[in-house]
Amino acid sequence: MATGQPTTQDAGAAPRAPGSDGAKQPGKRPFQGRQHGKPVKHRKKKQPKPVQEGSPEEVLLAEPAPLPDHGAEIELDVIELSSTGDGLARQKGSDHIYVVPFSVPGDTVKARVRHHNLDDGYTLTDFLSVVAPSALRDDGRIRCRYFGVCSGCQFQMLDYAEQLKIKRNIVVKAYRSFSGLAPELVPDILPTIGSPLQYGYRTKLTPHFDGPPGNSRRGPKKPHASAPPFGFTPKGTRKVLDIEDCPIGTEAVRRGLAAERKRLEAEYGRYVKGATILLRESTRRVPKASPTDAVPAPEGVPADAVRVETDTHVDFKTCITDQNATAREYIDDFVFTNPAGAFFQNNNSILSPFTAYIREHILPRDGAPTTKPIRYLIDAYSGSGLFTITQASLFPGGSIGIDIAEKSIAFARRNAALNGLAGDPGDPGQGAEDARCRFIAADAPELFKSVRGVYDPDETVVVLDPPRKGCDASFLRQLLEYAPRRVVYVSCNVHTQARDVGVLVRGAVEEEQRGQHKVRYAIESIRGFDFFPQTGHVEGVAVLNRVDA
Repeated sequence: MATGQPTTQDAGAAPRAPGSDGAKQPGKRPFQGRQHGKPVKHRKKKQPKPVQEGSPEEVLLAEPAPLPDHGAEIELDVIELSSTGDGLARQKGSDHIYVVPFSVPGDTVKARVRHHNLDDGYTLTDFLSVVAPSALRDDGRIRCRYFGVCSGCQFQMLDYAEQLKIKRNIVVKAYRSFSGLAPELVPDILPTIGSPLQYGYRTKLTPHFDGPPGNSRRGPKKPHASAPPFGFTPKGTRKVLDIEDCPIGTEAVRRGLAAERKRLEAEYGRYVKGATILLRESTRRVPKASPTDAVPAPEGVPADAVRVETDTHVDFKTCITDQNATAREYIDDFVFTNPAGAFFQNNNSILSPFTAYIREHILPRDGAPTTKPIRYLIDAYSGSGLFTITQASLFPGGSIGIDIAEKSIAFARRNAALNGLAGDPGDPGQGAEDARCRFIAADAPELFKSVRGVYDPDETVVVLDPPRKGCDASFLRQLLEYAPRRVVYVSCNVHTQARDVGVLVRGAVEEEQRGQHKVRYAIESIRGFDFFPQTGHVEGVAVLNRVDA
């Protein structure tokens, strides 16, 4: 795209910029236009009217206005939000797109030009100040003194209901741009489910500090001469921003941050390079004999542990900094243990409504046509067993989890035992009645080899919760070949989720077919969950049913 030229988009559509309708982000290969190596056939765009020769419009297009220099401070009008939470803005009299963090539609802002991405027709900027606020903006809502500099949050100035609307729109645009599906194949995106806590929800933070300046890669290293900045990375730079507190962290994690800052201030001379510090909340639950029962802290729990009391129990919450220590979390009456440094959802407050939603939608709705009742659950990318365990009661034939990490499977088996669902972790076909959950350590694409002939696909639902990159083509091919009755796809990246769901709905990966019958799926529902309030992130849940010709 020529510098200064208008962007190519349908009238009224959001401008294309990083994180919007599929535009390429710097340094990353785009999703749009390809599905697992094959081009996606998009609808033909409306061709612009030809410019009349000799007209003023032709002159303007031939001589576009120059873009401002790097470092220039400019005034911009914000017109839309990208799916990364950044504002998309224009200068008056220009159609060129500027990406402005910490801004909302309707704002007029001052920003500093940081980088022109001429190949994709947008410019990255640094937010400086608000010239005229949007009606959506209320800076009185901001609770963090570092907001507007720290890259962690984008939406603290917005009403929470507005944040949920924005996140629904992120899901809408993801399926519009990445699924490759005709609009009639994608149902209306349901409203995003909000988090019970909008602050004080994060059970894990990883602040860091840099190594001493001037140290070379080779040769002797000198230690820090004074306490270095300790915190998180600001927007648009790699330097660490010194942060004393983070209000989206839980109270236990925030106390851990303060303690680690104090330790660094005393021990900085020991460090000749930078480090990342783990802050992970862990919970010890003590039952109460009655609502008025006085419960002392159990042995080993520090006196300064955060105490959360209910009628039935008391939770004692502490902060772990050892990557290999065991963290414990509760979801309703379920208990989960994990290595503190391993992945587990970082917003415990939403896990109860989230797992309840999965429980309500994992089986076909009453009255839905089916030849057989669903008896089995396959939990792909199972981790430490979140879905395998919380959904096990619905499946009389049993639930089986699969994960590539041996350590995750070991903890999943331990968690099944802690929740009274343990059984022989051997062959998935073993029929012990008490073996409600089984786990296999293997690469997820090999899963269906283990269950084929054991779990009837007509009686099986598969839950997918892959990493941000989504499912690879091999896994999707095997899933289509196995053809379970129902699929529930959970994802922290709705863009790769939309891409993969498009493959399942079209029913082929790289044009392969299952014999003469092309297996495909129909989308029953799509909904977002707000696991990260105040940020541009949204978790997606898509429910699909196999289409039987």
